[in-house]
Amino acid sequence: MHPNQQTLEMFYGAFARLDPGTMARCYADDVAFDDEVFSLRGKREVTGMWRMLCEATRAKGADVWKLQYRDVQADAASGRAHWDAHYRFSATGRIVDNSIDAQFEFNPAGQIVRHQDCFDFWRWSRQALGTPGMLLGWTPMLRGKVRGQAGANLQRFLAKETQ
Repeated sequence: MHPNQQTLEMFYGAFARLDPGTMARCYADDVAFDDEVFSLRGKREVTGMWRMLCEATRAKGADVWKLQYRDVQADAASGRAHWDAHYRFSATGRIVDNSIDAQFEFNPAGQIVRHQDCFDFWRWSRQALGTPGMLLGWTPMLRGKVRGQAGANLQRFLAKETQ
């Protein structure tokens, strides 16, 4: 198994345990992360997002949390994986089953420098938000609102950590 594949196995194993400290060790300082909700630059923002999500899950959803991952592959430059998360969305209390495909790029030291997660936002929004997600989840307006709220939540979380 390539060492970068071991990094991804460590990352997802830690995520399944809601261990953001171990997840953070997998990232380079200049990491970029993008998904349907977040577009983050730098280790502080990216690892802050995982800490925030893990904390929220431990506080309001540990009873239903489950993460499964598969198809983990990596070489010296890139990698990929598929993961499925079952969780309670903290903002609404609704149960979500999200299916995500991830792509990674690594630096020569074996740290993740680029992480991109792709999932069906409309499917996610129907589960997480209910009727508003069903009716508007396909629109750029709702996606922008969710991105704005998530970004504001992350900035508040990071500000609290520095106090």
